[in-house]
Amino acid sequence: MKSKVPVIIGSIFAAYLAFVAVVVLVYEPTPDDMDWEDRQAYNKAKLTEITLGIPVDQVKLLLGKADFSEAKTVNHETLQVLFYRTHHSKSDGETTRDECTPLLFKNNKLIAWGQDTYQQYLAAAIDG
Repeated sequence: MKSKVPVIIGSIFAAYLAFVAVVVLVYEPTPDDMDWEDRQAYNKAKLTEITLGIPVDQVKLLLGKADFSEAKTVNHETLQVLFYRTHHSKSDGETTRDECTPLLFKNNKLIAWGQDTYQQYLAAAIDG
């Protein structure tokens, strides 16, 4: 009489391989689940897909949680700036604003992003 143990072990192993294959093919980590290097590359690539006027919620869905954020009201309009890490500056274990790309929103719509964007946000306080 033959033992059924090798068949059972083989079936369990085949089921495990099928499970791993499904996870590898289907699972995509969210930006918040990525390590800093992967998230930095992801953010940099995804910034090419955004356009002016898109809502802040859509940006958050695309890029995940911002590394830093600030907000204020100027002349009855809401200004918000979100910072997303896009470039490595120094290996100190901390993400800083100078390693991020700022995205500026006015009344929850994207109006600018890039290097000078944070200066626009700060100047709005002086003008307001």
